[in-house]
Amino acid sequence: MDARLYLCSAMFPEYDVIVVGAGHAGCEAAGAAANMGCKVLLVTMNMQTIAQMSCNPAMGGVAKGQIVREIDALGGYSGIVTDETMVQFRMLNLSKGPAMWSPRAQSDRMLFARKWRNILEGHANIDFWQDMVSGLLVKDRRITGVSTSMGHEIKARAVVLTNGTFLNGIIHVGDKQFGGGRAGESPARGITDQLVSLGFEAGRMKTGTPPRLDGRSIDYSQTEIQYGDDKINRFSFTQTRLPDRQLQCHITYTNPEVHDILKTGFDRSPMFTGRIQGLGPRYCPSIEDKIDRFAERDRHQLFIEPEGWDTNEIYLNGFSSSLPEEVQFAALRKIPGLQQVKMFRPGYAIEYDYFPPTQLQLSLETHLVAGLFFAGQINGTTGYEEAACQGLIAGINAVRGIREEEPLVLKRSEAYIGVLIDDLVNKGTEEPYRMFTSRAEYRIMLRQDNADFRLTPVAKAMGMQGMEERWKRLESKQTAFRGLCSFMEENMCTPDEINPYLQRIGSSPIELKTRMAQILSRPDVKLEDMMSYSPSLQAAAADLDEETRLSVQIHIKYEGYVRKEQEMVDKMLRLEAVKINPDYNYHSLTALSNEARNKLSKIRPATIGQASRISGVSPADISVLLVHLGR
Repeated sequence: MDARLYLCSAMFPEYDVIVVGAGHAGCEAAGAAANMGCKVLLVTMNMQTIAQMSCNPAMGGVAKGQIVREIDALGGYSGIVTDETMVQFRMLNLSKGPAMWSPRAQSDRMLFARKWRNILEGHANIDFWQDMVSGLLVKDRRITGVSTSMGHEIKARAVVLTNGTFLNGIIHVGDKQFGGGRAGESPARGITDQLVSLGFEAGRMKTGTPPRLDGRSIDYSQTEIQYGDDKINRFSFTQTRLPDRQLQCHITYTNPEVHDILKTGFDRSPMFTGRIQGLGPRYCPSIEDKIDRFAERDRHQLFIEPEGWDTNEIYLNGFSSSLPEEVQFAALRKIPGLQQVKMFRPGYAIEYDYFPPTQLQLSLETHLVAGLFFAGQINGTTGYEEAACQGLIAGINAVRGIREEEPLVLKRSEAYIGVLIDDLVNKGTEEPYRMFTSRAEYRIMLRQDNADFRLTPVAKAMGMQGMEERWKRLESKQTAFRGLCSFMEENMCTPDEINPYLQRIGSSPIELKTRMAQILSRPDVKLEDMMSYSPSLQAAAADLDEETRLSVQIHIKYEGYVRKEQEMVDKMLRLEAVKINPDYNYHSLTALSNEARNKLSKIRPATIGQASRISGVSPADISVLLVHLGR
């Protein structure tokens, strides 16, 4: 054997799974595949930027917080890392119903990356290699490994691409542009051209980031303080360590003078001059895009967010920009509190390649190359949370594919993760996809408080390692939950004991003994308060933790709505049960519309349910399919 080949085989034995990229998607993919019992190689261009929070130092938010809890319930690590590195916690939307409650945490950027790296390095099934993957090894339309810029060919049975913004990345600052996947880092080249040569369709997208500021130069007395919640909630369903104090964030605003200064740079803005071809995120626009699209508004809110416990670096959320740095700086100095501000670095836009996700199966495996999976921004999504959940599913399904097991495909009624992947595969996206609660038609069922009830049994059934303690906690929680629900359904409150409470909150008093559950179902009634007035309820619920009591309260209050949603789910599941042959010839069905024939032939839905959610496939088309399938 050639000495070089011998050394290469010794350095790189054949892996079960190679994960390319070590951002949020890559870290979750590597962790999931390793916890499924497979040997994993994580390849990254820079070992020092594993799990780097490239944009804002925060996890969670509206719908995103639900995703992080779902990742945790499935055995992922994003929730654990967030809990143990947070500097501030807030539960958003508490004034709305519990389906809208969304946890969000500011994290210490450096601590976050360090914690992730420690977790991955502590796993015996994960190896690392610092290099750029420049190509894929493909034989007979099946992945066999990767090739790197250092000339290595590394074999694997499955490959997960999580390239983030690095594929042919170009950074824009004013009229300057240079190659880069992130500030100070090189782009990844070679993979796009090869995938296109294999028949994949590629596109371009754009995202951006705001300038980083020196916190020592900010006059916080001119800003509003944004405190964290008094009570910190966990993202993880495990007993993670939480901080004993929190950092403050602050709020300030732009003004007409700021807008006028920013406009002076529009003639050099890559967005307005056409140098940027990719579409940016609709729901997180740059500051120049905001003042152009919303010209009638004379101010925009900005969040001054600390990047960690031991740094003065500040993230100015809401001021993403690719304008010339001198324009950014001049505008910043007209913002209240920032009159003497110093910049650590300017904001910039980054343009990168992505691959429309309609080219994927619901498992996130590509149609064109078996054993090749895409996860994260390569699929056109934006956000750490969206990337992380895709990485988790891709890592799991890479292993299940190797073992010739059915892939894990979460339904829209089971998880926000299921909604996200279903949207991507069936509808595609031409702009960076971001999750919102409004995208989930069954969001009353998909709350952040019940993610463990929904998904931890799924992880246990798959044989995910490290679930034993989680399963014991869930069984205990389920027993306590069912016990208290039954107690409140079966036991009564007397007028004497509960009317003082009802009168205090302005709720109608009762005249006869009434079931506790019926009283709790009233809008303003809270379980914790009822316990203070009912000794028997206090005794029944005293040993339950606050999270379980909250789950009971939500369940009883919204039981009727959940039942209606479940009826809708049951109807949809009947369509999901009707399978379609993956080789079905849709072009032979002339009764289908032309658009339906083209879309169905491209996406190759596995069921009638999936076919019904494809953009351009009408109810009439579904009826035609059902007739031809004998249903």
